[in-house]
This record gives sequence, structure tokens and C-alpha cells, in this order.
Amino acid sequence: MVRYHSVNSSLTVAIEVATAAGKMLREELGRARQISFKGAINLVTEMDRRAERLIVERLREAFPHHGILAEESGTRAGTVPYRWIIDPLDGTTNYAHGFPVFAVGIALEAEGEIILAVAYDPNLEELFVAERGKGAYLNGEPIRVSGTTQLDRSLLATGFPYTIRESGVTNLPEFAALSLKAQAVRRLGSAILDGAYVAAGRLDGYWELTLGPWDMAPTALLVTEAGGTVTTVRGDVFHLDGPGILATNGKIHQAVLEALATNRASPRGRD
Repeated sequence: MVRYHSVNSSLTVAIEVATAAGKMLREELGRARQISFKGAINLVTEMDRRAERLIVERLREAFPHHGILAEESGTRAGTVPYRWIIDPLDGTTNYAHGFPVFAVGIALEAEGEIILAVAYDPNLEELFVAERGKGAYLNGEPIRVSGTTQLDRSLLATGFPYTIRESGVTNLPEFAALSLKAQAVRRLGSAILDGAYVAAGRLDGYWELTLGPWDMAPTALLVTEAGGTVTTVRGDVFHLDGPGILATNGKIHQAVLEALATNRASPRGRD
């Protein structure tokens, strides 16, 4: 992995803790796991908690006055207008099955705006980094979104909500429609990697209807800094509260929005 150097101390620390957590996760991959469930299919392992503890402790040591929003431990208020948003293990289901597609995601928010993002894939040793106004990078090299202009030539990615068995918001109608309209649709199981791959031009677009802010924060900055477009799945200005996220190279954005709107399931449990 090429080391990314920055004079920004926040970014330097974020990179250090993301890579440390990622390497720990990779070393433990495939070993017996303690697994519990937050929902019917929403699981958590002790490695989620260990990675989050490592990240939170180091960030609090470096920036004791910053707030924190972490997937497993929730919110810790700060005394300054900075907040770290942490996904210690994005792709927990993959990880629990020994399937090596997962990532660590860390973003820093300042007064409601994401100003830096780090996504680290320890299996491929790929480090995606973005700073607001300074572009997006993979292992120190600049990245840009793809130049694909047609939806039927596009490679997309998506995911399904953990409430798919109980909720009317399943993403199945949208998935079916876009599977027919795009060249192909992938389902990797890691929202953070989906977003990073859009930023790197490997995917032309990515959407998901329901996600936590820790899933979306890195994507929002990586894709925009790589020249792409990020909105809610309704086409509104993106917000960490959603609804959902649509991140594309910009050129196919409107076509994907139209497909999502046309195929949005009606009334029964949805609007």
C-alpha cells in the first residue's frame, strides 16, 4: 500500500487508525467469531466492537474535544464543531462468513459538512482518501469517476436493507428495474467500498434506499471530490439523514433517478 502523506493532522490520524483497525480485522478473518444479532439478519461480531474501540480510543486521545458518532457505540458529544463518523467494519455479514469484502470507514464532519473521508480495504490494501476541495486519492494517486454516459452501458451497485423481511422498503423493485436497464448491477455487501469504487471509476453508480450515516459519509465526499454527483435517492440535496444515497459519475445520474422514481413500490408500506 502506498502511504498517503498529508499536513492535515486530522487526516493523518484518520489514516493511521483506519489502517490499524483494518489490519487487525484482516488478521482475525476466518477465525471463530462471537456473533449477536441487532435484527433478523443484522448481525454484529466482537470484531466490530474491537475495531470500533481501537478507532474511538485513538481519536479521543488525539482530539479529546471532538464529537463522535460510531455505528456500535452511538454518539458522544464534543465541545467543538467537529464530529468523527465511524464504521469500524462495513461488511459484517461478509466478514462473519470469511468472505473477504469489507472495509473500515472514517469521516470528519465540521458544522454539518463532511471535510475528510478515509475508506480502507485491508484485503487489497487499498486506501481511499478525500479532503474537501483537494480531490480524491487511491494509495496516493488521484482518482476520477468514470466517463460512461449511457445507463445501458453502466455497471451499478446496490444493497438491501436489513429490514427487508419486515418492511415494504425492500429495494427489490428498483433492483429488478435497473438490472434490466443497466449493463449489470452488483451487490458487494459493503456500502463504503461501493462508494469508493464509484469514486475510482470502477462503478458508474451506486444507490441504496436506507443506510446509516456511517455508511454514507465516506461515499459522499469521495465521489464528489472525484468529480461525481451525490444526492438522496429522491434527487434532493444529500444529507446524512437520507433518504438513502445515489452516487454516480454525474453523467447517468438523472437516468438512474428516473428509473428509481418510476419503479418505486407504491403505497403498501412505502411512499
